[in-house]
Amino acid sequence: MGRSEQEELTAAQILYPCMQCADIFFLKADICQLGMDQRKVNVLAREYCDDLKRKNKPIILSHHMLPGLKQGQEKMSKSDPSSSIYMEDTEADVNSKIKGAYCPPKIVEGNPCLEYIKYIVFPWFNDFQVERSTANGGDKTFNSFEELVADYEEEKLHPADLKPALAKALNKILQVIAFIVFLLMVGKSCEPVRDHFKNDANAQDLLKRVKGYRITR
Repeated sequence: MGRSEQEELTAAQILYPCMQCADIFFLKADICQLGMDQRKVNVLAREYCDDLKRKNKPIILSHHMLPGLKQGQEKMSKSDPSSSIYMEDTEADVNSKIKGAYCPPKIVEGNPCLEYIKYIVFPWFNDFQVERSTANGGDKTFNSFEELVADYEEEKLHPADLKPALAKALNKILQVIAFIVFLLMVGKSCEPVRDHFKNDANAQDLLKRVKGYRITR
């Protein structure tokens, strides 16, 4: 299961990885693009192909795992919606989540806001733009993550200025990427995910019901 477990496992702990592995073949997935926490089950799928003498093994693309937005969360949690950014989040949702995110001054290690900037914002925009008052140093564009970290550690960049800039960047990305994903899926012109949930009554009802489900562990 990708975790440190005792030798005695419950039936659920044995069945769960098998079900995850079965998902890959049920979906006929050629590429498994998942977080590092899913790497072991992806390897299990490839080993299963060896047992079946199957030539076409799923390709594994394991990417960096983003932490949750709250202190001490190693990864985003489905059971805590406030710890994650979702594609259907409204602009207000994103602003609220980033505003409440763990982001201590001068601290880089374990800072989820800086992780988002490093792994999402910089690869997308190639820079990070901060708007602030003249008293706080004025507007500034950071052209590298290292430059941003230097200012942050020296407290030349404060969380109160960093957070709104991060939220603004994420909202821009969400509005664009949602449209691209839908365009690739249906192969024709369509509206962004946010607009779809905003303008379609059926979609609004579906999203409301999904969010109302209680997640148990």
